[in-house]
Amino acid sequence: GGTMKRRAGEREKELKKKKLLEELGENRLPYLTPANADFHQLWKTKYSKLIFRKSDTVPEELHQMVQESFLTLREHNCFFQDLVRIKGKDFLTPVSRILIGNPGCTYKYLNTRLFTVPWPTESYDIKYCSPQIHDACKALMRLNDYLHIETVKALQGQNLFENKEFKDTTVVDRKQNSATCLTEQGSVSKDQSSVCVPEDDRSLKNRTSYNLTLLNYMDPLQMLYLKQEPYFGMGNMAVSWHHDENLVERSAVAVYSYSCEDSAVQESNEQELEGRDPALWHVGLKVAWDIETPGLAVPLHQGDIYLMLDDLNMTHQHCVLAGLSPRFSSTHRVADSSRGTLEYILGQCELALQNLQTDSNSMALSLKSLEAEVVKQVEEIHNEVEFEWLRQFWFQGKRYLKCTDWWLEPMAKLEEFWRKLEIMTSLVLSEVRKEQQIEEQRNETISCFLLLLKERQKLRKEWTAR
Repeated sequence: GGTMKRRAGEREKELKKKKLLEELGENRLPYLTPANADFHQLWKTKYSKLIFRKSDTVPEELHQMVQESFLTLREHNCFFQDLVRIKGKDFLTPVSRILIGNPGCTYKYLNTRLFTVPWPTESYDIKYCSPQIHDACKALMRLNDYLHIETVKALQGQNLFENKEFKDTTVVDRKQNSATCLTEQGSVSKDQSSVCVPEDDRSLKNRTSYNLTLLNYMDPLQMLYLKQEPYFGMGNMAVSWHHDENLVERSAVAVYSYSCEDSAVQESNEQELEGRDPALWHVGLKVAWDIETPGLAVPLHQGDIYLMLDDLNMTHQHCVLAGLSPRFSSTHRVADSSRGTLEYILGQCELALQNLQTDSNSMALSLKSLEAEVVKQVEEIHNEVEFEWLRQFWFQGKRYLKCTDWWLEPMAKLEEFWRKLEIMTSLVLSEVRKEQQIEEQRNETISCFLLLLKERQKLRKEWTAR
C-alpha cells in the first residue's frame, strides 16, 4: 500500500514537472560541472551522500583484474540488451548487460527479471564455460568485497562528520549565538535526511553487503539514436533519469566505471564554463521532484568509483550521460532478496504442494483442503512460478549458457513443480463441479479461484504476444 501511494505521488510530481518544462519551452533548468565555481558547494549541501573516488585511490592490481574481466566477458559475447516493459510496451535497452552475483539471486527492473551468473562461492558447484569466465567472475567478486569495505568506511565517515558537525555547531551557537550556523546545519539535515545517531552494526551490514553487480556495456558510436536529457540539456543519455529498483531500503549502490578512452577521444581543452564535455562520460544527478536545485554532471574517467549512500537513491535521481568512447560499468547493489532468490521460490513451491496428497493404494492425487484461502495461496504461487520465474528465464533464451549451465537444474526442478501445480488446478475444477460441496464455501472458492485463473489467462496472452 505504501509503495503504491509513493508511486502515485511520484507520478503526480512527474506530471507537474513535465507541465512546467513545457511552459519553460527551450529554457532549461541549470546544472553544474566541476568547471563551475559553485560546483563543490552545491555537492556539499545538496548531494553530500554521493561519494567519489578517483581511480588513483584504487589498487592497481584490482584495476587490472576488473578491466580484463570486462574485456573477457565482451569477447565471449556475454553482454545482452534487455527487452524491458514500460507502460505496457516493450523496449530494447540501449545498454547491454549481464548480472553476476550470489548463486540463486535475481534482480528485477522494468518488469524484467535477470538471473545471476554466480560468482565462485564456497560450497557451490559452479561449472563455467571457460576458465576465463571463471576468472572474470572471481575478479568481480573481489571488486565487490573491496567496494563493500569502502562503502562501510564512507558511511562511518559520514556519521562521524555529521556528529562532529552537530557538536561543533552547538558550541559555536553557545559561544557566538550564531543563528546563521544553525540555519545552515538545519538546511543540510533537512536536505539530506541526516540524523546524527550511531549506526547500528547489523543495519550497516545489511545496507552495504552487495549481493550482486549489474554490469553495463555500451559503445555510443554504434548507437543510431540516443535520447537527449530533457530537463537540463545535458546531452546524450545512455540511461535515463531513474531511481534504482528492487533494493533493500536505504542500501548503498557502488559503481566502478571504465571508459575505454584512447587518443581519438580527448578531453576538450577549451571546455566552456557552462555545460559538460560531450566527449566524456558523466553521471548526472538531480534532487527528485525539485525544479529549483541545480543538477550535477560529474565526469567519469577510467577506473573512477562513485558511491550512492543511505537514502540518496530514494531522495535523488540519477542518469548516465554518454561520452564518445565505449564504456563498461559494474554497479553493485543490495538487491531485495525477500522474493527474488531460488531458495524463496522453491520454498513457495513446497508450501503449495502441502495441499496435495497421494492415495497409498490407488496412487490417485487429491487435495487436502478446498478452503478459499488455501486454494488462493496455491494458485498465487502457481502464477508466481510461471510468470516471475519460468517465463522470465526462458524468455531471455539461452543467454546464460554463454557463461554457465548453473540455472538449468533449478529451472527443471521448477518446471516439475509447475506441472504438479497444473494438476492441482485441475483438481480444484473437478471438486467445485461436485454438488455435495457446501454452497457458501463452494461459491467463495470459485470466486477467488476464477480471479486467479483470469489473471493467468491474461498474462499467458501477454507473454505469447511478446
